[in-house]
Amino acid sequence: MSKVYFIGAGPGDPELITVKGRRLIDSADAVIYAGSLVNPEILKGIRADVFDSARMDLDEIIKTIKAYTDKDKTVVRLHTGDTAFYSAISEQIERLRGLNIAYEVVPGVSSAMAGAAILGQELTIPEISQTVIFTRLEGRTPVPESEGLGELAKHRTTMVVFLSVGMIEKVRGELLKGYPEDTPAIVVEKASWPQQKVIRGSLKDIVDLVRDAGVKKTALIYVGESLRASGTSLGKESKLYDKDFKHEYRG
Repeated sequence: MSKVYFIGAGPGDPELITVKGRRLIDSADAVIYAGSLVNPEILKGIRADVFDSARMDLDEIIKTIKAYTDKDKTVVRLHTGDTAFYSAISEQIERLRGLNIAYEVVPGVSSAMAGAAILGQELTIPEISQTVIFTRLEGRTPVPESEGLGELAKHRTTMVVFLSVGMIEKVRGELLKGYPEDTPAIVVEKASWPQQKVIRGSLKDIVDLVRDAGVKKTALIYVGESLRASGTSLGKESKLYDKDFKHEYRG
């Protein structure tokens, strides 16, 4: 039976794809991939017909999928990162449902997780932040008013801002509605790619640091007090391994 697999390709490093995702790509008849973002190394040696969706609109993508599934062929729709974040799979799935085409979603490694790994950083630190907000600044895609960056900043949680580094000055202005200007801010460009960049600063100086580094896109903005943990000892320990903390496995 033909099927479409939506697969998160991971953040860039071709080894940061799931075993299941790798197996499905290798056995697919057609692969439609996000050409401007997916590392082409992932496609090396595969037997499938390959289509770059950077040059296709939604109608063309669905038409290509249908052409293969009508022939009982397997299609992989390869997205960057994890399909759960800003991947635009929902509108594709709606079309496939209307055509009664079977599909399955295979999650990947988000660039947010890869960036945190590069920093050697846990985003939730006891007594400092137990919440992580993933969001973006409003651009051509609108954001609900209640989810404006300035409103979210009032919570002072750890925050990871996608798709916004090209508007870094506006991002900073919105974040300062909630965070103090000495709050750590880190920008990671092309996380896990060979050309990745890490820019460390605070909300006070991050705009100038990003501009000096020439970073304009394909980068994440991390902000929050928890980020100090990757540079200094905070002395905050969880209860999980506390010698006096009892639970069902350690009496």
